[in-house]
Order: sequence, then C-alpha cells, then structure tokens
Amino acid sequence: MKLLYLLTIMLLTGSTSFSQDTNKQATSTYYFIRHAEKDRNDVTNRNPHLIEKGLQRAEHWNTIFKNIHFDAVYSTNYHRTIETAGPTASKNKVEITIYDYKNLDIGKFLQETKGKSVLVVGHSDTTPEFVNRILGKTKYKDINDNNNGNLYIVTIQGENISDVLLEIN
Repeated sequence: MKLLYLLTIMLLTGSTSFSQDTNKQATSTYYFIRHAEKDRNDVTNRNPHLIEKGLQRAEHWNTIFKNIHFDAVYSTNYHRTIETAGPTASKNKVEITIYDYKNLDIGKFLQETKGKSVLVVGHSDTTPEFVNRILGKTKYKDINDNNNGNLYIVTIQGENISDVLLEIN
C-alpha cells in the first residue's frame, strides 16, 4: 500500500507543469511497461495473445494508472502489447498509437509527446532500450523473460531528465 501511495504521489507530481523564472516549461512523463503474460503454448507463434493471467495484469495496470490521465498510449503492433495497452487506452479515451521500435525517430517522438503523459507498451528488450534512448545513456538491461511487472517512469522538465524503475506485481 505504501508503494502505491508513493507511486501515486510521484505520478501526480510528475504530470504537472511548472514555471521557472518567466519561461513556462512543459513536463513530459513517460510510463514504460512490458506486455503482460502471453500464451507460450506454440513456440513458433511470433504473435500470441495474452493468457488469462496476462489479461488480469492488463486490468491491474489500468487500476494502478487510474489517477493518471494519459494523453497518448503507444504499443508495438503485436496482440500481446495491444491487449496490455487496451484497458488503459480505453479508460483514457485515446486510440492506441502503433509504433515500430526499429524505425523509431526518438527526437520526433519526444517532440510529438512534449508536455504529455504517455504510456508505452513494449517487450523485454525494447522497453529498457527505449528508456535508455530517452535517457541518452545505457542504464537498463533487458527484462527477464518471466518479469512482466517493471514500470519505468521517465520525466522530462526542460533539460532535466529523471527516471525510476518500480517493480509492480
């Protein structure tokens, strides 16, 4: 419960704007998660759906994010990521924006999402790498295959970038 309270305070603080001197700086807050638990019955299936536990986790993310208004929700074009993003996108009445991680222009992404709260759903390798690209340094490693509960929060205020990794189960 303490963790949820701390997360709520951090999220609400990170999604506000502030004035410094006379220049108003927009705050951009990015929430990165890996897709929820997928169906592993067919190892040749490169685009599996979520299993029941994964669908429950997607709803759990939606509950965790209940006090955050997302301006945008991004997902790779896979069933498991779209299904993970779905409940939160629906609650926020936003369409899921499909992104191609391999061809992502990070500068353009940051410009298009400046001043917004954004959820990004990816994979065990693309999620930490996306965070690293925003940070401009290699800080996070690939997520273990059995870990579907990492939440990376990156906040950009002017030239200042802060980040935190939380484990949500």
